[in-house]
Amino acid sequence: MTELALPAAPSLRFDDDTHSRSTARGSTAGRRRDETAPSNVLFVVLDTVRKDHLGPYGYDRETTPALSRFAEEATVFESAVAPAPWTLPVHASLFTGLYPSQHGADQGSPYLDDVTTLASVLSAAGYDTACYSSNAWITPYTSLTDGFGEHDSFFEALPRDVLSGPLASAWQAVNDNDYLREMASRLVRLGAMAHERLASGEGADTKTPSVIDRTRSFVDDSESDRGWFAFVNLMDAHLPYYPPDEYREAFAPGVDPDAVCQNSKEYNAGVRDIDDEEWDDIRGLYDAEIAHMDAELGRLFDWLRATDQWDETTVVVCADHGELHGEHDLYGHEFALYDELINVPLLVKHPDLEAGRRDDLVELLDLYHTTLDALAVDPDAAVGTGTENGPVARDPTRSLLSSEYRAFDGVAEPDPGQRAVLGGSDETDYAFVEYAQPVIELHHLEQKASEAGTTLPADHRAYSRLRAARSTDAKYVRADLVADEGYRLDDDPREESAIDPADDDVVAATERALARFEDTVGGAWDDPSETAADDADALAEADEATQDRLRELGYLE
Repeated sequence: MTELALPAAPSLRFDDDTHSRSTARGSTAGRRRDETAPSNVLFVVLDTVRKDHLGPYGYDRETTPALSRFAEEATVFESAVAPAPWTLPVHASLFTGLYPSQHGADQGSPYLDDVTTLASVLSAAGYDTACYSSNAWITPYTSLTDGFGEHDSFFEALPRDVLSGPLASAWQAVNDNDYLREMASRLVRLGAMAHERLASGEGADTKTPSVIDRTRSFVDDSESDRGWFAFVNLMDAHLPYYPPDEYREAFAPGVDPDAVCQNSKEYNAGVRDIDDEEWDDIRGLYDAEIAHMDAELGRLFDWLRATDQWDETTVVVCADHGELHGEHDLYGHEFALYDELINVPLLVKHPDLEAGRRDDLVELLDLYHTTLDALAVDPDAAVGTGTENGPVARDPTRSLLSSEYRAFDGVAEPDPGQRAVLGGSDETDYAFVEYAQPVIELHHLEQKASEAGTTLPADHRAYSRLRAARSTDAKYVRADLVADEGYRLDDDPREESAIDPADDDVVAATERALARFEDTVGGAWDDPSETAADDADALAEADEATQDRLRELGYLE
């Protein structure tokens, strides 16, 4: 198996003084804020995009000319860490400033429950807000669109009314009841199967141009005196890969998307081999998808420049997670917390940030606070302080725009990550990642194995929950079933040689940081989870129409 070479990063140069300021913990590389600070925020998530396939991170194929131009006036972050390796919990963290174990949105309970979102705060503060996405998870039934004045998902896996009204309440009751959790997971699987069916072959036409068009219309129609907040998720680089013909011919000439493995579960279940040539074809299709996204994003950027709105707009571009193409003998973005999945691209344009490159540690959940800071919005003032599930307060130690960034010492009520960092005996900064048992992926993995006449071993990594602590130099991953993994990222960035904490002080310190985080959020995942039976009927109060709908979907007899 060959791996894609990781070329050197391009030269985004600035003087040594700027470099020392930008890489120091708790400092900023910014200019002084003034009265012309941007009044708008454009927040773009490039779903499933690895940083080493982008021009600003040194990729030697010209997949991202628009992003490379953007990088010349933005800050490019080298060590941005996602709080999970998949869409739903990451977006919930972006919208709340909370870790996954705090907000609870995951495959077992795939909705954001009773949490005031970033969009809710900004809407209450008078901003026009919109969310346009081609990702099936960012929809009303997961509550990730809560608070947006306008929203549209161009790729819903289930009809809009499937999880709304009375059925939404029944869904929540099902998820909150251990005995009926399997019924809930079957509903999630239905969404995944619909996604798989609609996203392949003839149904795989890109929704990105429509997302960009709707975003432009929203900005054009905005009449708020405060400004606007537009959140965009572009889904093209998510499996399966069916790029438009012109991009396929440029990056994967002669490759038939239907002739390569487009189902990661077949490979991960061990029932489908992929040789070096096929991996090259798969990566070519992936690059073609990224190039198409870049062109469409460039179209939006150029329009903002042409309409004199560029300077008034803070622009954030990141990925929610990456993708594995054979590294670590895995395909897709499940069952692991390797850096190809959680060390994501992040580029931010704001007057307080000098154009250049930063290698200090950043967590994606910090972008919640950064957005509030960019618009000078106080959540408590916007929505009030009397609610039990009110918004997370704006924290300057978690805003990229603040001179106090990640200087946690003065925080009155530290969150789990801050508490874990402060509890260390040195000044090392850490990011934290959580991955609950993947209901959907595990189901499909078992299905593919069964179809091939095999059974997954009981200790397959797909059955494990994972948590990790990561610094710029090291990572430690704790699992409840498979062996833990420690790595020295400074010496082994590809995570090829695991190191026992007993043999390395830096890895040992990282493991201790993870233990402190685990203590704060509720203990280590060091024993395989077991579902306790409970014979309570969570649907007893559901009305007849709700129960009929569940019968139609196959969840009730």
